[in-house]
Amino acid sequence: MLETFQPLIDAARGVDLSDPAAAVAVLRSRLDPASEAGQAVSAGLKELLEAGKVADRGAPPVKFSRAAKATPETSDFSIDVVDMTGAGPLHRHPNGEVNWCIALEGTPTFQDQPPGWVVESPGSQHVPTVAGGRMLIVYLLPGGAMEFIK
Repeated sequence: MLETFQPLIDAARGVDLSDPAAAVAVLRSRLDPASEAGQAVSAGLKELLEAGKVADRGAPPVKFSRAAKATPETSDFSIDVVDMTGAGPLHRHPNGEVNWCIALEGTPTFQDQPPGWVVESPGSQHVPTVAGGRMLIVYLLPGGAMEFIK
């Protein structure tokens, strides 16, 4: 299954997340969601979802799964996959967060951003929210670092 995520890992490797807009520009130059390669990644992720191999825990508005822990094989990113239609739990990103967002139903946004790459900077925190539909999101967390906030 890791091969499905490899293009995302390759695109995110070494990207400076301190400036989210600049990071998104770099990510798009490495893997454009609208490109043939980007569309192939999204199609593969949808297949994993439909087969029940990802986002198979929890209940709407957030179904989730961990696809991989942060290891050298994943370039030290943990890989989480969520199927969202609303808000998730408040959390903080000590090292930042790289997201690949795919529209499944409607015209969804994640953090007010359209499908594609969305980046959260190191030290940021948020209530992850999908509005306007349903979205499949792959979260790449440098070092696997995420802190849930009560």
